[in-house]
Amino acid sequence: MIETFITIGNVLKKIRESRNLMLQDVATQTDINFTLLSRIETGKRLPTKEQIERLSVFYNYNKKELLKILISDKIFDEVKRYTAIDISLEALQLAEEKIKYQAYLFPRYEIEDNINLESRRYIGNKAKLTDWIMQVIDKETTDVKSFVDVFSGTASVAKKAMKKYKKVIINDILYSNYIIYQAFFKLENWNKNKLTKLLHYYNSINANKLQDNYFSENFGNKFFEYNIAKKIGFIREDIEKLKKDLKNKEYNILLSSLIYSMDKVANTVGHFDAYIKKPIRKTNFQVKLIKTEDFKGVEIYRKDANELARKITADIAYIDPPYNSRQYSRFYHLYETLVKWDKPKLYGVALKPKPENMSKYCTVKAKEMFRDLVQNLNVKYLVVSYNNTYKSKSKSSENKIKLEEINQILNEVGNTKVFEQPHRFFNTGKTDFVNHKEFLFLTKKYE
Repeated sequence: MIETFITIGNVLKKIRESRNLMLQDVATQTDINFTLLSRIETGKRLPTKEQIERLSVFYNYNKKELLKILISDKIFDEVKRYTAIDISLEALQLAEEKIKYQAYLFPRYEIEDNINLESRRYIGNKAKLTDWIMQVIDKETTDVKSFVDVFSGTASVAKKAMKKYKKVIINDILYSNYIIYQAFFKLENWNKNKLTKLLHYYNSINANKLQDNYFSENFGNKFFEYNIAKKIGFIREDIEKLKKDLKNKEYNILLSSLIYSMDKVANTVGHFDAYIKKPIRKTNFQVKLIKTEDFKGVEIYRKDANELARKITADIAYIDPPYNSRQYSRFYHLYETLVKWDKPKLYGVALKPKPENMSKYCTVKAKEMFRDLVQNLNVKYLVVSYNNTYKSKSKSSENKIKLEEINQILNEVGNTKVFEQPHRFFNTGKTDFVNHKEFLFLTKKYE
C-alpha cells in the first residue's frame, strides 16, 4: 500500500516531530509558507530543491538523504500514471542507462559538503548545550547587538550567536582553530567546483603507490593506519604546493576539510595526547568538504584571551576557559603540526613538538587570570560556562578554579545569576562523573 512507502512528506514530518517542533515554528525559522509546509508533509505537494536545502540546514539533517527521497517521489509520481507496470519498469531501466551514460561522458565532481562545524571530537565541546545557553542569554539580556566568544574552541556557541547578533568576535590561541574559523565563517569568494575536483583527485589516489612522508613516518600505525597517514601527508604537502594558486578561503577550506575528515578515522579517543594501543582496522579514507557558514559580521582572532580583552568591545562576552590542567595545544598538537606544516622534531610516545601556546588557565594562576579577564572585558554582560569536574578522581581533570571562586570573582564586577543543566562530559574512563552538571553564570556588569 502506498501509505507505507517512504515519502519526503512523512520523512520531514517525522524529523520535525522528533525535534518537538510545531509546524509554525519551522515556517517562521525557514521562511517557508506554513500552508505549503503542511501540504508537503501530507503529500499533497513536493518541495523544491531549495526548500529541501533550507529544511536540511534547519533540522541539521543529511541533505543528500532528503534529496534522494525527493527524487524517488518525483520519479514515482511520473511512472505511476502508466497502468502497464512493464512499461514503467522498462522506462526506469532506460533512464538508469541514460544516467550512467551521461555520467560517463560528463563526470561531475560532486563531493557532498555535509561536514558541519560541530561534527568534530573536541574536549569541552558545547554543541549539545548551545540551545540552552542561548535560551538563558535571550531571557536574561536586553539590547544586545554584539557577542564575543573569548575561548571559542569548536565555535558552536559563536555559530548560534551569528543567527542573533550583527557582530560576533571569535578567538582561540590554536593555529588549527584559527584556520577552521576562517574556513567556516569568513566572508570571501571561493570556487567550490575547483575544490571538489581537487578532492575528487585526492580521494582517487591509491595510497599503496605513495612514498613515505613526514606524516606517515611519524604518525603511521599510531594515530592513523599507515596508508591513511601516507595519504594525509601527501595531501597536506600538495595543498602547500598549491597555496600560491589558491585564495585564502580555499586554502583554509582544504585544510579544515582535511582535519574534519581525519577526525573520523583517527586511532584515538578524541584527542592526540595518546593513541589506542591496538591493531588499527583498515578503512577507506575520503576527504569531504566542510559546510561553510559565511557571516558578514565576524571578526576572527588568534590572541591570548587576556590581551584581547583589553582591545575589543562587545555587548556580551561568553567565557569557557580550560579549567583543568589539560593543555589544548598539547591535546591537539597533531592538528597544530598539520596546519603550520613546519615539520618539527617530535618527542615522547605521543610524538609532540616542543610546547607552545601553553595556557595559564591550566595552572595555579587560573584564578588570577580569570579575575583579570572579567575585570578588563569591556562588555555589558559576562556569560561563563563551568562544569563540576573539580570533584574528579583524576588529577588532570581537577579544576583549577572552584565553583565558589567563580561566583565570588563575578560578583566583584556585577550582579550574577547561576543556572545549571545536567550534562554528560568528556571522559576517557579514569573519572567518575556522578550527577555531572554544566553551570552557566550570567553577570550584568556594574556601569
